[in-house]
Formats: sequence, C-alpha cells, structure tokens
Amino acid sequence: MTTARSDRPANRRRSRAHEVQDEVKELILRRRLVAGDPLPTESELVEELGVGRNAIREALKALQAVGIVDIRHGFGMFVGRMSLNGLVDELAFHSRITMFDERSHLGYLIEIREALESGLVQLLIDGPSSQGTAAVDEVMARMEAEAAVGMVSPETDKLFHDVLYHPLNNPLVGQLLGAFWDVYHQLRDELGEPDEAPADVARKHRDIRNAVVAGDKTAAATAMRAHFAGVRSRLARLQSTVQ
Repeated sequence: MTTARSDRPANRRRSRAHEVQDEVKELILRRRLVAGDPLPTESELVEELGVGRNAIREALKALQAVGIVDIRHGFGMFVGRMSLNGLVDELAFHSRITMFDERSHLGYLIEIREALESGLVQLLIDGPSSQGTAAVDEVMARMEAEAAVGMVSPETDKLFHDVLYHPLNNPLVGQLLGAFWDVYHQLRDELGEPDEAPADVARKHRDIRNAVVAGDKTAAATAMRAHFAGVRSRLARLQSTVQ
C-alpha cells in the first residue's frame, strides 16, 4: 500500500508532462506548421497553454529528444525535421550486445533491409525506367574504378542505393535506408573486412542496375539476394568465431 501511494505523485507528474507535450504537438498541428517553422517563445507557450514554465521546459526538452522540436539557443524554437538518429543509436547498441547470438538484432535488421530493397526495386521497374539511369551509371563508374584499385568505399556503396531509389521521389526511403546503413557502419569494426573481392562487390551492384534498367523483376530479385548474401556471410563469419 505504501508503495502505491508513493507512486501516485510521480505518475501524476509523468501524466501532466505528457499532456503538455501533447498540447504543444496539437498547437503545431492546429497552426499547420511544418518542419523549420518558428514556434512561439517559451513565455508565449506559458500564457497560451496556461501551464508553468517548468512544465513547458520539460515538455520541450522531451520533444526535442525525439526531433519534434528544434531548440537553437540564441535563435529560438522551431518545428524539428524528421531524424532517425535515436533509432540508429538504439539499434546499433542492441545489435552490438546481441552480435554473437544465433539470431542477432543485426541479423534481423539485414532481413528487414533486404525485404525493403527487394520491394523497392520492383517499384522502380514499374515506374519510368529512364529516370535516374545516368546518375546510377555515374556511381557505378566510380564504384568500378575503386574496385580496380583495391576497395569499394562505404560512401560509394551507400551512394549507389541512394541514387538508385531517387526516382521514387519518396524522402522516407532515403532516411530509412540511411538509418540501416548508419547502424551497419557503426558496427564495421566488429564485423571486420568484407569477405567478397572488390570486383565482386561492384559486379553485384551492376547486376542490380542492369536488372532494373531491363525491367526484369526476376533478375532484380536474384541480384538483390546475391547482394545481401555477402552481408549475411560477414555476420555469420563473426558469429562462427565464438562457437
């Protein structure tokens, strides 16, 4: 009984803090503000929402942590731009602590990314086939030049996927794939060097490009599976060292 009574004030504080956060979000929606738009000042929020300054500050701090509010000291407060940084850090951490498990978080993440990209290439094939071809070819030339002298850089690999899906005109695609990539990049030291030769890395990317340009969905699915086989083997090699 004592514990229940002692929990009530804390629960009420948490509930009120969430209410203020919801009120700030509702204000953004009601005014039809978008990312980058200025927010009312702290004093204006106190007056408009009818709550104390500490409650406003606590709510703004929580909203800043999830990217809804952007506080720029000396400039003001703004509606935040979408960011997956918090998700990246959490996924990277849990992937790291389960790295040697038979089914690690990283393994699950690789499955999700493969499923996502396998679907995206199908959408590309269904769309205008000529869009973005020149940009992809430019990245492919860069990748093959790197492979010829020793290693395909992570930046070029990432750029290939960014450019490939650009014709979809879906900004969330880049952000989601970028989040997956950032997790993988954070774990690069644990994963070690790729198992594949640089020429094979470039060839698998060209196979994806060729299948999309040809409009061949079967070949695109096969090329995507081959691409991610190299990623999975890298994780499997690491896990085998502790078995």
